[in-house]
Amino acid sequence: MRPTSSHLLLCLFLLLGLGLALAGPARADITVAAKQLSLPGLRLQDLSARISEDPAGGLHLQLQADQADIAAMGWRRVGLHLDGRLQRDAQQRWVFDGHVQLRGAPGGALGNAQLSWVVNPASDTMQVQLQQDKAQASAWLPLDQLSHAKISLRQLPAGWLQGLLGTVWSGRLGAGRLDADLALDAGDAGVQSSGEFTLAGVGFDTPSGTLAGQGISGKGRFGFENGGDGARISLQGSLGGGELLLGPLYAKLPAHPVQLDIGARASRGAIELDRLHVDDADALQLDGALAFDAKGNLQKLELDRFHASLPAAYERYGQAWLATLGLRDVRSAGQLSGSLDLRSDGLHAFAFDTDRLDLADGAGRFAVSDLRGGLDWTAQGDRPATTLGWQGLQFYRIPNGAAQSRWQSRDGTLALQQPLTVPVLKGQLRLASLDWRPAAVKGQRLATSLTVAGIDMASFSHALGWPSFPGTLGGAVPSLRWVGDRFELEGGLSVNVFDGFVDVTHLSLQQPFGDAPVLAGDISLNQLDLGAITSVFDFGSITGRLDGTIDDLRLANWNPVAFKASLLAGSGGRISQRAVNNLTTVGGGSMAGGLQGAMLKLFKTFGYKRIGLSCTLRGAVCQMGGLESDDGGYTIVEGSGLPHLEVIGHQTRVDWPTLVRRLREAINGHAPVVR
Repeated sequence: MRPTSSHLLLCLFLLLGLGLALAGPARADITVAAKQLSLPGLRLQDLSARISEDPAGGLHLQLQADQADIAAMGWRRVGLHLDGRLQRDAQQRWVFDGHVQLRGAPGGALGNAQLSWVVNPASDTMQVQLQQDKAQASAWLPLDQLSHAKISLRQLPAGWLQGLLGTVWSGRLGAGRLDADLALDAGDAGVQSSGEFTLAGVGFDTPSGTLAGQGISGKGRFGFENGGDGARISLQGSLGGGELLLGPLYAKLPAHPVQLDIGARASRGAIELDRLHVDDADALQLDGALAFDAKGNLQKLELDRFHASLPAAYERYGQAWLATLGLRDVRSAGQLSGSLDLRSDGLHAFAFDTDRLDLADGAGRFAVSDLRGGLDWTAQGDRPATTLGWQGLQFYRIPNGAAQSRWQSRDGTLALQQPLTVPVLKGQLRLASLDWRPAAVKGQRLATSLTVAGIDMASFSHALGWPSFPGTLGGAVPSLRWVGDRFELEGGLSVNVFDGFVDVTHLSLQQPFGDAPVLAGDISLNQLDLGAITSVFDFGSITGRLDGTIDDLRLANWNPVAFKASLLAGSGGRISQRAVNNLTTVGGGSMAGGLQGAMLKLFKTFGYKRIGLSCTLRGAVCQMGGLESDDGGYTIVEGSGLPHLEVIGHQTRVDWPTLVRRLREAINGHAPVVR
C-alpha cells in the first residue's frame, strides 16, 4: 500500500477495519497493546486500543499512542487519542463519530477536534471531516487509491501547517487563517498537490529574521511537488495588505490586490524563487529571481526589469532598504525603470533610466530635481554610453545648478566621458575625470580630480546657517578617492575670506550618507582681519591680524570630538572692553593691570601686544592654554601702553559643552561684564 495524504488517517482506517470485522454478534471488549507499530510514513509507540459495545448501538472505539511520528506532516513525538462510536447507517455506510486529540502537534493542530468518518462500500469512497472551533477540514478518498485525496480547508489556523512546512523550509508560521480546495497525490516518489487558496492575516518568520511576513491576505492558485531533491512550488494570485520582508526588500502591501506569479524551489532550508513577477498597478512592476540560503542570507537578487512610480513605490517597497543606506524620510516623485543583478559576492550589474525624477533625503544631505537620462554598468565587459543630467543638485544644503554628464561602463569601471562643470554658489565645480567601481567592496571605489573656483562665501555661509561674511572659496584637488567607506582628498582647498586665507588640507569624510558621518582634516588660518571677523560674529571689537592652526580636526555627525587648535594675534592692535570680557569668560580668567579694576570701565578700548589662545579637545574636555603659562594660569591678552591690561586664564581644563555655551553667550551678548 502506498502512503496516503495523511498517515494518521491510514492508522484510523486500520482501526476502523478491525471494528468492521467485529461488528457482528455481540462479544466481549477487546483490548490491544503494542510497544511499537510501524507503517509506511507512520510510527506509533506505546500504542493501546480498546473496542467495546456502545450502549447507543454500534461499537465504541478508543485508540491511544504516547508518541506518533508522521513524516509527511512533519510531526514528531505527537501524542494521539481517539475516542468515538462506529455504526452502520440506513445507506449501509460505516460511520464513525467521535473526537481526536493530538498533544504537541505543531501549531496546536487538532488539540480537541470533532471527527466524522464515513466509509461507503457502494461508491468505494471514504470521507473524513474534522472540526475544531472555526477550523474545518474535509477529505474525500477512493478506497482503491488511498494515495489520492480531494481536500477542503476552511478557517484553518496557519500554524497547523508548521510541521508540513518544516519538511522543506526552516521558516515558522504564526498568526492568520487560510481556506483551500486542493487535490493531493502521495506516492513513493513524493507528494504532489494543486488547488486554490485564500489567506487572511497570515504571518511567518525565519530564525535569521531575514524573511518575514505579517498580516498578509490574498488568494490564488498554487502547485506543490515534494520529491527527494526538495520541493517545487508555484503560485499565481494576489496579495493585499500586510507587511513582507524578503532579505533587503521590505514591502508594506497596499489594500488593493498586488498580482504575483512565483515559481520557487526549496531544498534543505534554502529557497530560490527562479520566477518572480510582481505587479502593483500604481507603484511597482518587476520580473526577476530571488534566492536565499538555509540561514536566510541573500544569495541572488536579479531584476531583469523593474518600473517604479514614485512616491508610491518608495513608500511601499523602498523605504526600509534605503534606510539601511542611511537615507530616511525621502521625498520623491517621478518614474524610474531599470534592472539589477545583485549576488552574494556583491553587485554584478545595474541600469536605470528616467524621464524625470525628483529625490530629496529627509535629513537634507542630498537632493536632485528633474533628473533625466540614466546609467548602465556591468562588472564585466562594456556597455553603451549613457547621458545623465539634472536641473538642480544639492549636497548638505549646498545648491548646485543644472548640468549634463556622459558615462560609459568598461571592465567594471563607470567613467565620466568628458569633463563636467557644475555651477555652485556663483562659482563652479569642475570634474576633470571620475572613475567609479561599484563592485569594489574593499580598496578604491572611486577616483576623481576636481577644481573649485569663485564660490561665494556669503552664499555658502547663508546655506549652512552661519553668519554671512564676504569672500570666495577656491582650490584644486588633484585626487579625491573613495576607499572603503571613506572619501580622501589630496591637495587642498583655499578660502579667501576676511582679507586673508583659510587653507584646508588632509580632508577626509567617512560614511558621508550614514547616520554619523565623520569629517577629518587640518586647517590653517593666515593673516585674517580680526576687525572683520569680530564684526561678523558680534564678539566685541578686536583689530589686528589672526594666524592659527586647527590640526587633527575630527567631527562626528558634524560635531567636534577632537582637535588641536592654536590662535595667535601677534602683531598688536586694539581690543574693546566687551571683547575683553568675552575672552575672560571663555578662558575662565580675570584681568590684571596697573589701574584698579574699578577704573577699567572708563575706557572703551585697550591696546594689546599679543593675544593667544589654544585648546586641545579630547574626550569632551578642552585643555586650555595661551601665550605663556605659570602656576597661576596662562596669559590670554598681553597688554600694550596705557591703560595696561592683561587677561589671565585660570581654567586649564574646561568641559567642551561649557566652552561652547560660553562662546555662544559671548556672541549673543549674554556674557557677564567684569567690573
